[in-house]
Amino acid sequence: MRLSKLVKGRSMRSGCRGCYVMKYRLCVAWLVLSGLSGASSAETGDARILAARDAATRGDAAALSKLADQPSSHTLEPYVQYWLLSNRISRLTEAVPAGAVSAFLRSNSGSWLAEKLRNEWVRRLGFEKRWSEMDAEYGLLMQPDQAAQCYAIQSGGPAADAARTALEAQWLSLLDVPDSCIQPLQELVLLGRLGNEEVWQRFRRLVEGKRFPAARNVLNLLPESQQPAGSSLALALDSPARFLASPAARNPQGRAGRELVLAAIARQARSNVREAASIWQDLADKGFRDEERAYAWGQLAWLAAQSHLPEASAWFAQAQATSMVPEQRAWRVRANLRSGNWAGVRQAIEAMPGEQRDAADWSYWYGRALQAQNRPQEAQQYFLRNADAASFYGILSTEALGRSYQWPSASAPITAQELGRVQQSGDFRRAEALYRLEMRTEGMREWNWGIRGADDRYLLAAAEHARRLGLYDRAINTAERTRNEHDFGLRYLAPYYDVFSREAQTQQLDLAWVFGLVRQESRFQPVARSGVGAQGLMQVMPATGKWIAGKQGWKDYEPGWLTRIDTNVKLGSAYLRHVLDSLSNHPVLASAAYNAGPGRARKWRDTRPLEGAVYAETIPFTETRDYVKKVMANAELYATLLERRPASLSSRLGRVPASGGPELALSSDEP
Repeated sequence: MRLSKLVKGRSMRSGCRGCYVMKYRLCVAWLVLSGLSGASSAETGDARILAARDAATRGDAAALSKLADQPSSHTLEPYVQYWLLSNRISRLTEAVPAGAVSAFLRSNSGSWLAEKLRNEWVRRLGFEKRWSEMDAEYGLLMQPDQAAQCYAIQSGGPAADAARTALEAQWLSLLDVPDSCIQPLQELVLLGRLGNEEVWQRFRRLVEGKRFPAARNVLNLLPESQQPAGSSLALALDSPARFLASPAARNPQGRAGRELVLAAIARQARSNVREAASIWQDLADKGFRDEERAYAWGQLAWLAAQSHLPEASAWFAQAQATSMVPEQRAWRVRANLRSGNWAGVRQAIEAMPGEQRDAADWSYWYGRALQAQNRPQEAQQYFLRNADAASFYGILSTEALGRSYQWPSASAPITAQELGRVQQSGDFRRAEALYRLEMRTEGMREWNWGIRGADDRYLLAAAEHARRLGLYDRAINTAERTRNEHDFGLRYLAPYYDVFSREAQTQQLDLAWVFGLVRQESRFQPVARSGVGAQGLMQVMPATGKWIAGKQGWKDYEPGWLTRIDTNVKLGSAYLRHVLDSLSNHPVLASAAYNAGPGRARKWRDTRPLEGAVYAETIPFTETRDYVKKVMANAELYATLLERRPASLSSRLGRVPASGGPELALSSDEP
């Protein structure tokens, strides 16, 4: 069967709703009939590749060497050789055959594996201080990793100055430091590029990030006379409540004493922010500078805002004399959004640096603040910045201008020649083979390497190639990278249409919302498995699957249901119906509950009804906040695609009801 006539995703303005549904159905049918199950058929020698992978995982050098001595023409043969060389490079007490490394890098030049091995080789050469060899290899890297960059600084070679400048720019943001970066970071201070003030600022960031050993160590860069006593430092970081009740906190000595109080306040606030604020009010007049008082209030306000405490806005108002990190500034806006203080929203956004202020989310809310203050013409200019973008704030900005979201003009169909270029790429052939052997992480990296720096036509051809292979996650992610030419039929695929449609109808769910949620959960990969154990298309946790099956009275449930397409969707749809019923039938709350649990979704409501967009933007968990916004935007885009109706994200978001009203009680045995 030729699919080329059936795979061109077009804008709904083409008037062919049925084309989409037919495309998805035929795609699935073709995969099933071909026996591909989402990837190409088995290749001779697969067992040897898997054996080599297992040997590499065990660190079994002897087995790897034996397997590598039997080279083949398998697509993944370079992986066998890579695993062997990588194993040898990692053994720091054993010599590495440099000739074999060089031969591998030459024969696999330009590939992701060559780049990966060269980074490892550079780190080994740097560890052994073989600087001239290291500099030569470093110059050939396209994407040097952080450890390699720090060895380039240590070498003092041609790349040292640029790498040192890049490291200096990360002084406050690089919290997890490779061993090779410890010396270069120290030298930034010892050579006078950074001073004592920067040391204290890094100490604050490390404490905020809970990197306590690193926070202790960075203070060793201060002159000995300016370092805090070790016992006081340990008490402030390990037992902040005890430290804050001690004489050292009541009568802080010098900069070191004051900084330990600030660190202890920041630590204590994570346990009980109101208690920490009460303690700080008693200590704030103990000789602290204006900036230091502002820093403490900024820490308290940040945590209060994430806990939806009404004091947050007032505390932020006392923090304006200190420098805030981007997420802290964002929570200042959110605190004012939550309280309905549009003047405060405008002021908080105006206090942001330009790059952050111009982001789509804050441009939209700044426009809303201007609109609330009867400045509609100015507001319109901010809505226009992101209008027509296929995103949460792009759609909301479009609607704020009084327009319905419309799909962009469709790109020209991919030609056979364009598709052929992609199909001939070694990067994609390796990615396909890796996905077939369930080495999905490596497959994703090979795929992403193959599309780096690609133009729109190549990206669309690669996305179409992925769709034909059943690699829906790669198809969607690749199609999303285009800048000027777009194919939204590829960005918003709807495979397994019949399965989702049947279960959505059974559970009386909005099909567009279900597709929007699954697109975010698994990108339609039936074998997707999260780090915490969620499985399948709808990422159902084992305990949740068993519980919802029992609640529905499905007596034949067994764990295999989680990995089969039809039963996974059956379980996920039933659970989605359950959380929807438990949360006022509100899709924003139910989306949050599906990701973070119904108890949290309820807890994040306010004592008064909230605009759905405000509820979504003020969710404390970054992952859940982004998830809900993407699910709701996806739902509107799927509704436009599948139902041929104008999008109305504002209507879909609606208003989240206040807490405390009548609602179904959560089951005590619910996971």
